[in-house]
Amino acid sequence: MIDFVSQLPILMIVLPLIAAPICVLIGGRQATYVLSLIVAWASFACALTCLMQVWTSGQPIKYDIGNWEPPYGIEYVVDLLSGFVLTFVSGLGAIVLTYGKRSIEKEIPQSKHYLFYATYLLCMTGLMGMCITGDLFNVFVFLEISSLSSYALISLGKTRRAPLAALQYLILGTIGATFLLIGIGLLYQMTGTLNMADMSGRLEEFGGKRTMLVAFAFMTIGLFIKMALFPLHTWLPNAYTYAPSTVTAFIAATSTKVSVYAFIRLMYGIFGHEFAFGSTPLEEALIVMALIGIFVASTAAIYQDNVKRLLAYSSIGQIGYMLLGIGLVSVGGLTAAIVHMFNHAIIKGGLFMAMGCFAYRLGSVKLEDLRGAGRTMPWTSVAFAIGGLGLIGVPLTAGFISKWLLLTSCFDAGRWPVAALMLVSSLLALVYVWRVVEALFFAEPSTAAKEAKEAPLSMLVPMYVVIAATIVFGVWTQWSAGISSEAAEFLLKAAEGGQR
Repeated sequence: MIDFVSQLPILMIVLPLIAAPICVLIGGRQATYVLSLIVAWASFACALTCLMQVWTSGQPIKYDIGNWEPPYGIEYVVDLLSGFVLTFVSGLGAIVLTYGKRSIEKEIPQSKHYLFYATYLLCMTGLMGMCITGDLFNVFVFLEISSLSSYALISLGKTRRAPLAALQYLILGTIGATFLLIGIGLLYQMTGTLNMADMSGRLEEFGGKRTMLVAFAFMTIGLFIKMALFPLHTWLPNAYTYAPSTVTAFIAATSTKVSVYAFIRLMYGIFGHEFAFGSTPLEEALIVMALIGIFVASTAAIYQDNVKRLLAYSSIGQIGYMLLGIGLVSVGGLTAAIVHMFNHAIIKGGLFMAMGCFAYRLGSVKLEDLRGAGRTMPWTSVAFAIGGLGLIGVPLTAGFISKWLLLTSCFDAGRWPVAALMLVSSLLALVYVWRVVEALFFAEPSTAAKEAKEAPLSMLVPMYVVIAATIVFGVWTQWSAGISSEAAEFLLKAAEGGQR
């Protein structure tokens, strides 16, 4: 008898992959949205079921494509880390799609709606595929699926700058993907396998061989570009600013987090932290690059007049916190990095959903047009304020939990200057969040704000589900921090035991 749970890894990938061309066949009918929404929530249900099964049983779920056993066949694996990332990526994808119908109708021409839904599902497929596959070349394939879909989605923005932002992202994204592919090719040449677990075992024989080091360098830089780590971040501000509001909310919440996940897998699942941080000065380099990125991006955010661009620079800075946790090379640091991936996903997703509500009613997300909107759009404004508190890291919000874990990990590692700089960087977040809050609640209403009314309930409810999550996971940490801690311990113990 077939175990239903064992089939869920393939189902969560196949469902959106098959539904995407069906959306194109259906065309511009209402059924396109209904189908994409059902599939998105079904993928989330599959991911959540897999995660809970792995968490309770302590055993990963594996699926061999075509019954070809690894290392000869492609293997899908759901462990604690991949299941956790799969769950929040698919969950946010489903919530943002539920939220986005009215916004899509206003910002994207009716004739392109069915193409949007098809491309959105393909993007979800690529992001989830990167998390679940145990085959390194498959990581590249799914990366390209998600990237090509992202380029198309960003280009649908209503201003003429949107296609240019998509082109800029395409150029840099292609460079990043090429670097990653070169690294994969070098590793395949050395080991003769593409299965990540099998490759990890075979790499032990090579030690610090030059080819291994070159492959590591190419793949690291490729993923740095994809995750928009400073100074390889230049594609991100325009992409987030000029994409349709629904696209920005989805990509900002998921895309860079999946790249960070891939980087963690690379460090601990393939090369192992002893090689990654022992044979190279990567540990210090990550901490320095992360801190520079946090301060430069946060400072740049303070001077932005477009709030979507402000939040885009904020995202670049927040990626620095994740890399900082990875650079500490400890269970506590890695736990903080994984928790912050999740917390930042829900916080930034909620903030960009709030921006989508403002764009829907005001027709703008510029700071001057948002002045006084707290009086005519109070629910949306309060939601932004709560999300902003999470971004700063105020207690009782999710952002506080991950920053506290990161701070204590710095203390444990004896890195007091890093901890001090972290605290200072939070003040920069306070400044740029306060600029928006001050404009919303304490400034004289702009012409657009005076005539505005609250966003539709169909947008407010999904937005508040995400915003409420920033409070829930700031108080109840057993799920997010608990899973992250177990995943971090497993990764470090596996690497130390030669079971990478």
